[in-house]
Amino acid sequence: MNERALRARPQADHEHVSRISTGTILFIITAAAITLYELQLVLIPFVLAGVISYICAPAVTFVGARTGLPRVPVAIFFFLILVALGAIIGFLGIPPLTREVTHVAMHFQQTVNRLAEAIAGSAADLLDQPVDAQQLATEIGQTVRDWVGNARALSIAATSVFVGGFGVVLTLVLLFFFMVTGPSIVRGLLWLVPPGERPLIEDHILRQLDPVLRRYFIGVVAVVCFAAAFAYAGLGLVLGIPHAIFLALITGILEAIPIVGPAVAAVIAGLVAIQHNSGIGAIVGYAIYLTALRLSIDQLFGPLVLGAAGRVHPALVIFCFLAGGTLFGVVGVITAVPIALIIKTTLSVLYDEPVSGFAPSKNEREETNHAAKSSS
Repeated sequence: MNERALRARPQADHEHVSRISTGTILFIITAAAITLYELQLVLIPFVLAGVISYICAPAVTFVGARTGLPRVPVAIFFFLILVALGAIIGFLGIPPLTREVTHVAMHFQQTVNRLAEAIAGSAADLLDQPVDAQQLATEIGQTVRDWVGNARALSIAATSVFVGGFGVVLTLVLLFFFMVTGPSIVRGLLWLVPPGERPLIEDHILRQLDPVLRRYFIGVVAVVCFAAAFAYAGLGLVLGIPHAIFLALITGILEAIPIVGPAVAAVIAGLVAIQHNSGIGAIVGYAIYLTALRLSIDQLFGPLVLGAAGRVHPALVIFCFLAGGTLFGVVGVITAVPIALIIKTTLSVLYDEPVSGFAPSKNEREETNHAAKSSS
């Protein structure tokens, strides 16, 4: 008989909860929060690479089991597929985007004049008094030139470009290592856990947590697909903006990077939209599209899908996004809901109560309690 079958099976209790010092828990949480806050920018590539690797892990395991190949070549194959997809999107999208940006820069004053005329006409209708479009265009152009000509602004822009490029390269490097050596990284993290606590963590908490997290990240992929489809319908079919397919792909992909991603996608699509048509109708139409996109994702589709995937209330999803973003920026938004799911699953195991959608058997609950008690 195996070791697990020889274990005694005591009745369910909560003794392992009382053994944990409240002061210790508060200290660990506080230290983790301070560390996360101080290192939030450094952690972005690690978080992105870790999430992508985690999503791809089942496919890597499945293909390796079906083909009989070692994990390393299978993981490298999937990594190359991801890099190829990114390269194809960049190859198809960067040239037209570069042309649009160059055109906007070369014809900046004409674009500002058309925009000012549209704004002045709308303001005149609303305020019932004339607005000088030429003066408005001059002020807008001068403001932009002053900002661009500012040495500090140029320094910030150059630094942002460099940091962004370095972040992309670092993310790819980390993604390669995470996909190839994922299991050994997990074993290394488990090694940090005291030996007596490892059965509880590995055999019970992680076992219940894994499907919950995977459902959540599948929900994230669904949100990305929804954002891309919505963007194509709004930009291409309704507004008739050129390069709608590329803009839709960019909108969907960047939706996976909270806060920064949607803002960058909105700016890119806005530049193309204004260059294509700077009339007041086009501006209002783009504003309506952008508002509808954000409301549908942030307040409706996203919370519903992610809440259902993670078995948590949509209101909790919204709160996690807002609280995580306020406290820890991009890293906080990405990790807020997964951290909530980790806490929920851990407490479910410690309290001997099933996670929603996952009800362990009586024997499993008894083994969980024995693992927790034997770790003392």
